[in-house]
Amino acid sequence: MSAHKLSALLVVLVVCVSLVIAGCPKPQPTDQPSMDPAQLGGANMPEGSAPAEGSATTTIQAKGSDTLLQVAQALAEAYKAVKPGIEVSVTGGGSGTGFQALQEGTTDIANSSRSIKDEEVEACKAKGIEPVENLIGYDGIAVIVNKANPIEKLTIEQLSDIYTGAITDWKALGGKGEIVTLSRDTTSGTYEYFKEAVVQKGDKDSGLDFAASIVMLPSNSAIHDEVAKTENAIGYIGLGYLTDAVKAVPVVGKDGKPVSPAVDTVKDGSYPISRPLFMYTKKGSSPEVTAYLEWIMSDEGQKIVADEGFVPVK
Repeated sequence: MSAHKLSALLVVLVVCVSLVIAGCPKPQPTDQPSMDPAQLGGANMPEGSAPAEGSATTTIQAKGSDTLLQVAQALAEAYKAVKPGIEVSVTGGGSGTGFQALQEGTTDIANSSRSIKDEEVEACKAKGIEPVENLIGYDGIAVIVNKANPIEKLTIEQLSDIYTGAITDWKALGGKGEIVTLSRDTTSGTYEYFKEAVVQKGDKDSGLDFAASIVMLPSNSAIHDEVAKTENAIGYIGLGYLTDAVKAVPVVGKDGKPVSPAVDTVKDGSYPISRPLFMYTKKGSSPEVTAYLEWIMSDEGQKIVADEGFVPVK
């Protein structure tokens, strides 16, 4: 075979091979998304709980009250030893934030320092969620001033006058200097409770409200720290946040005697500004969430509530 004929034959072979390759079916893109490992593991898992990414751990979401944040985190940490396969993720933001998350189905537990409002119940029901109230302890609201403040006691009436702006100078109460009045912000359950029990003196229809001059702060810790460094400041915080860096002012009770905020005085009902603490779940919560709430009410869980400065139910 001549060189010319051999070259022609090679060209024909190359063309034939190219035609065969071009005719083979190519892989086609699919409209089906790839399956997430979490979807595989959570196919039969109760709504609201999710396995942690990359592990078999189930995560319980808890959100809401900043007053409850400290004790909720302590409970979550201790529960790791009780149920190693369960992780409880706790975040704050205020009681209203927790109820909003419960309505939206983005939390399993709404921590709250107040009872759920009627409109919040209706908002949950509109989304097919029935809130379940779980009482887990009690809290006293400590009224605090700077340690340099000479004030020895306050009545509910005087506190209301301070927070409505009727009294603006400590001179009217035996001290001196313009009062710097601090409050939690409006998303806080502590704010809601203090407004009704103190500012409005237990009468929602009184028309009394916080003065426009009140300085709103986002957390118990922020109020504590501001009072500790501001000589004329007054604020209120959850009992669990009380330290020696500030002065807790005794509040005059119904019998006319001043009572200091403490576990014993909250438990026996003698301290005038105290309230229940809740963890709201939804009806039909997962077995993991139910077991966690049952553990919180056990002797072990209630001891942690007491250790964090709150008053246990049992």
